[in-house]
Amino acid sequence: MAKAGSTSGPTRIQREKRKTIFEAALDVFSEKGLRGATLDQIADAAGISKQNIVYYFTGKEAIYSELLESLLEEWVSPLRDLSEDGDPLEEILIYVSRKMEMSREMPRESRLFATEILHGAPRLGNMLTDDLKTLVDEKAAVIANWMVEGRLATIDPHHLIFSIWAMTQHYADFDLQVQAVLGPVRSDTRFEDAEAFIKHMLVRTLHP
Repeated sequence: MAKAGSTSGPTRIQREKRKTIFEAALDVFSEKGLRGATLDQIADAAGISKQNIVYYFTGKEAIYSELLESLLEEWVSPLRDLSEDGDPLEEILIYVSRKMEMSREMPRESRLFATEILHGAPRLGNMLTDDLKTLVDEKAAVIANWMVEGRLATIDPHHLIFSIWAMTQHYADFDLQVQAVLGPVRSDTRFEDAEAFIKHMLVRTLHP
């Protein structure tokens, strides 16, 4: 929790300062993880003093926890928006598009979550088993109902969601590997090509 602020809420300058700290921390944490990161590195990346950061946050752990919590909601928003009232295939393909867009535009966030999970998710544990599980179960039930209605081929809906995560987030978490294998020419269109491939595969798999 930030130290600064009053009952009337943070000022514009305070909000901007916290945003600057979060942006710098995201760079540092996504590269070095929580253990490898230091307040000095975050201060250098933000272009402000370490003392200024301590004015807003008690330490790097506080920045990390608040950053993760705020990003998780944004990260799951495409799944939350999957609508049971829409066309099943169209809704799933829209979900793929939004996940690919996030992999292209938010690689630091993806790597931050991946690093947290690989370290046992000590700061996301409750959110994963409560909020995220509830959301995934809800959307898996929607997909399962589409399958019962004959609008999609019958497969495991949970593993369908996991597979979409794996296929799309790979292009954020392992982007250097993807570019190295594809080479400079094909790398220019790697996200567009990947999205087209994933959609083609899912259409063939899910068409009733």
